[in-house]
Amino acid sequence: MRIAILGVGLIGGSIALAARDRVEGAEVVGFDADPEALAAARGRGVLDLGARSVGEALEGAEVCFVCAPVGVIPDLVAEALAEAREDCVVTDVGSTKRLIVASTDDERFVGGHPVAGAETAGVDHARGDLFEGAAWYLTPGERSSGLLYERLHRLIVALRARPVAIDAETHDRLLATVSHVPHVLANVLVSQAAQALSDEGEALPRTGPSFRDATRVAGASTRVWSDVYATNAEAIAAEIDETIERLHDVATALRAGDAGAIDTWNDAAGDDRRRLLEAELTGGPVHELRVSVPNRPGIVAQVALSLGRAGVNITDLSLAPAPDMRSGAMTLWVSGDEAAARAEHQIGQLGFPVAHVA
Repeated sequence: MRIAILGVGLIGGSIALAARDRVEGAEVVGFDADPEALAAARGRGVLDLGARSVGEALEGAEVCFVCAPVGVIPDLVAEALAEAREDCVVTDVGSTKRLIVASTDDERFVGGHPVAGAETAGVDHARGDLFEGAAWYLTPGERSSGLLYERLHRLIVALRARPVAIDAETHDRLLATVSHVPHVLANVLVSQAAQALSDEGEALPRTGPSFRDATRVAGASTRVWSDVYATNAEAIAAEIDETIERLHDVATALRAGDAGAIDTWNDAAGDDRRRLLEAELTGGPVHELRVSVPNRPGIVAQVALSLGRAGVNITDLSLAPAPDMRSGAMTLWVSGDEAAARAEHQIGQLGFPVAHVA
């Protein structure tokens, strides 16, 4: 498999390293608009080949990852699609999806977002294990090719990430909560602490782990995060408003000396955190489901997104068109008894026959 990487920073470099380590026969070709970044990637042995242009990187590629700041991804995706062959799947790694997905209806494009990274940037910090166990959101459109979606899904599994299908709007609302607002709060907290120390004329005290953990991402790359804030502004602002309201409730309880309310609030937060972690770690036996579907554009996206909305992660999938090409079978592998039952129910709601293979 020939894989093109457009942008060889932390994420692009890590995809390249993971693919070379874990995908048998993979050849990784990289391009970056910054010659120094490309030279650094080649110097580290991240790439098999360096390309002088997008077109050269796409020659013969079966998969293309667009790894760039969110603001330039739509134009770079368009350029990649113009250069890619007809059976090449093009995806991106942007942490906002709505505007990117809306920028094209080409069946070869499937939006993506690996929920992995670090406060560091650049190919020097790239790691082949960066995506291990990480969620990797996929946002197929109505016209996305089922066969190309399957290829991308299998490749992401090979990188040891966990593909999760989700629609672009839901993705952006969710990421505003779990990623973008935490960056906002980290920036606010460090600026608030710095201002307080300046006002009091004090030296920086020894900070405890709570402050360090809460502010680890403060001041993350402006080049990356300015685009994130701009392209998901409404969802982020709405979550900030919700956060302010919740903080106001806590402040009210503190001023009132309401120990019971404070205890309840703190205990609930602990319970919520445990519940979130348990959901993240849920596994169980793998179940095989075979689904009969009509062979039409968007059918794989319809099933995958429906299961994603039901909280079902597809461990693996395979497609088998019927000889007459009018229908076909999707084989899905799902982890956990409860998830398999939900998957069967959800597929039944779509009107497709499903068989649970023991």
